[in-house]
Amino acid sequence: MPFYENVFIARQDVTAQQVDALAELFTGIVTAQGGQVLKKEYWGLKGLSYRINKNRKGHYVLLNIEAPAGAIAEVERNMRIHEDVLRYLTVRVDELEAGPSAMLQSKGRDREGRGEREGGREGGRGFGGRDRDDRLRPGRDGGREGGFGGRDRGERPAASAEGEGDRA
Repeated sequence: MPFYENVFIARQDVTAQQVDALAELFTGIVTAQGGQVLKKEYWGLKGLSYRINKNRKGHYVLLNIEAPAGAIAEVERNMRIHEDVLRYLTVRVDELEAGPSAMLQSKGRDREGRGEREGGREGGRGFGGRDRDDRLRPGRDGGREGGFGGRDRGERPAASAEGEGDRA
């Protein structure tokens, strides 16, 4: 039987227990169709790149499936009509990964690196304690220069002698 990886995103306002129940529902559909779910991973509540049906976050779940194509069609049909599923994606793969997925591996790395970064900050501010305005920008005269080429907002460049006033 072919292998599939299925990732679905559930709405942000459902609980983790309801997401587990959704994963169990889809697992039951696969097993009823003659397949099996080899691995289930809950990736957590993550921010979406863009809003989907007024949701800014979603619960991500990965299912590694070994099943016939008919079972995948049935699972996708149920995901399409279930109101708690925002998006889903099923990809056929040659073989399934053993061990935790890349998303779970990166989650562990983030936890390890966070403590080092928080302890190294001065004054609790990023960028070494400097504000954005503390940067020196090289200007024409070597000093600070703003975004207006060294001029204040009220100053205008000198008008050229060639027909500035003759516009009609």
